[in-house]
Amino acid sequence: MGPAHRDPKQAMTDSGVEIDVAFAVHDRAVFVPAAETLVLADVHLGKAASSSVDAPIDDGAAVCDRLEQVLAATDPTTVVVAGDLLHSFSRLPRGVERDLDRLTATVDAAGAELLVTPGNHDTMLETVFDGETALEYELADGGTVVCHGHERPETPADQYIVGHDHPALSIEGRKRPCVLYGPAAYEGADVLVLPAFTRLAAGATVNSMAGHDFQTPLVRNPERFYPAVRDDSSGETLWFPPLGTLRKLL
Repeated sequence: MGPAHRDPKQAMTDSGVEIDVAFAVHDRAVFVPAAETLVLADVHLGKAASSSVDAPIDDGAAVCDRLEQVLAATDPTTVVVAGDLLHSFSRLPRGVERDLDRLTATVDAAGAELLVTPGNHDTMLETVFDGETALEYELADGGTVVCHGHERPETPADQYIVGHDHPALSIEGRKRPCVLYGPAAYEGADVLVLPAFTRLAAGATVNSMAGHDFQTPLVRNPERFYPAVRDDSSGETLWFPPLGTLRKLL
């Protein structure tokens, strides 16, 4: 798959130096052990029903099935959705409330608490979700703040975890959802950009994206961000050199 480093708790610099990271990558989500928290973003419940296809797939059930597997693997006490839990801006497609109930029940069954940091798509969230919400949520590790990332955060942090851009990496002609990790990338804080948890989002191919191509203001210099791809076949996380170096290798 190209020039990757296969340790899910480390990334490789362009000089071959390994750096520790405080999270583990799972299926389009990350687990922060110090806070016992699972973070995912851009679930976009209702996206299939809002599409023009004649027989949309049951994306809500697919999301919950995958979430259940990640919960079993990580056993978190808290699950945070970093924005865009819903897809539609102006109306709730049929089945969204059912899917949201499924998702909430899945988290409850795992013994975890669910919290949502609303994103730009979540304009109707309060009409269907009566759980806890916060525009910016500080994890129990005392240094990580989760938000959607469509606006500049106001809460100081050592690390921000965001969504919004749906990053993906093109490897040997195949597009793969990826995590982007930028040490000290935003006002001295680390930035972690999550891929969309829904598989219905095509993703933005980051291979050649410049800073102005990203929608989130937390990514200013993508050249410094390390992509990480979860290899479903092996269960490993493949860490790549920073985009500025990787672009010369792919």
